[in-house]
Amino acid sequence: MLLTVTTTHRPATDLGYLLVKHPDRVHTFDVPTGTAYVMYPEATDDRCTAALLLDVDPRRLRAQKDAFELSQYVNDRPYAASSLLASALAKVFRSALRGASKDRPKLAAAPIPLQIRVPVLRGTTDLVTRLFTPLGWAVDTAPIPLEPEIGGSSRYVELSLTGELRLADALNHLYVLLPVLDDAKHYWVAPDEIEKLLRSGEGWLAGHPEKVLIARRYLAHRRALTTTALQLLEADQEPATEEEAELPVARKAPLAEQRRDAVIAALTEVNAARVLDLGCGGGALLTALVKNRQFTEIVGADVSSRALEMAARRLRLDRLPERQRDRIRLIQTALTYRDDRLRDFDAAVLMEVIEHVDLPRLPALEAAVFGHARPGTVVVTTPNVEYNVHYEGLAGMRHSDHRFEWTRAEFAAWAESISKTYGYAVTIRGVGDPDETTGSPTQLALFQVTA
Repeated sequence: MLLTVTTTHRPATDLGYLLVKHPDRVHTFDVPTGTAYVMYPEATDDRCTAALLLDVDPRRLRAQKDAFELSQYVNDRPYAASSLLASALAKVFRSALRGASKDRPKLAAAPIPLQIRVPVLRGTTDLVTRLFTPLGWAVDTAPIPLEPEIGGSSRYVELSLTGELRLADALNHLYVLLPVLDDAKHYWVAPDEIEKLLRSGEGWLAGHPEKVLIARRYLAHRRALTTTALQLLEADQEPATEEEAELPVARKAPLAEQRRDAVIAALTEVNAARVLDLGCGGGALLTALVKNRQFTEIVGADVSSRALEMAARRLRLDRLPERQRDRIRLIQTALTYRDDRLRDFDAAVLMEVIEHVDLPRLPALEAAVFGHARPGTVVVTTPNVEYNVHYEGLAGMRHSDHRFEWTRAEFAAWAESISKTYGYAVTIRGVGDPDETTGSPTQLALFQVTA
């Protein structure tokens, strides 16, 4: 099976630096299902094409359950792009998938003109278009006909994608969506596949209109894994407007990223070193905190053991050097109960947490966090319900698990009540692009202890 990546960026041969594969020779890799080759059928200053060819060894394939006796040898796996090609891509272009380039770091971070061709791809024109168009690609497909004596079209298409994207984004799109179109992974799908999906889908999957289908197929229709992946995506991303979903390349940072940046900016402003992430979920904020050396002790707390397991995977705790690992702890606790382990910290963060608490239980959270734990600073973010009118098609609240969403006046009144009851001074800020009438999509309160 074959995949080609072409650029007309000048000099086009810089593609070799981005892929970390020299255009002057053929590169060979042994992969679990055969042999992968990377070569350059053309390499000039004006145009450069890298080809990934996967030669599948049928003896290394495992026949599908309930398949006929010779299915290991008689199948489309050596020819049609599938999860086998995605796995080979991940191995041979590992640095490029991460967006890392020692020789051309600025180019790796910039969108460049790209054309990607997959001569044989399992899927329909409609599905291929639905998957790739929201990511900024111009999609051109041609159904592959059956033999003339049979007539009609097969279940395969020839695919051409054109656009200006970061090479890393393009490769991650392929890494996720090739198995989705194939819908028949060649290996056992374990829980760690969720982390692969979230990592490769960072920045685009949460806002994709077909994210449910993508998660379900990528995770081999395993309901528990799909549910967990979607919950983590929803917790980390606000609904995207139609315009945001269609922006191809140089789009603004997603609201979830802006929110994390605003929280970290607030923690930096107060010189916090020992930080609690209360209701840490799958570890989106924890990952950002770990990267900042200002934070010398970081504790993630959540009531869900599954969320903590996901956070541990996301942080790769088992692979961190000892010095780094000693900075981080994950603890299971309910935020509506007093917990001495949460006392004596410089700061605590409740990022998109309070709206998930039933209103009658909210005073218990307030007493446990502001009264008992009593950190020097508390950063709280929550949706601004007034802004919801800008989300086309949104009916009700932004998340199915939200118990309430406050107006700016309601949030300000709550924050003022907290400050008077527990001895904190509070300032309120908006996060995200503000609207003159409805304000910003997210509202942030910075509480600082006064007594």
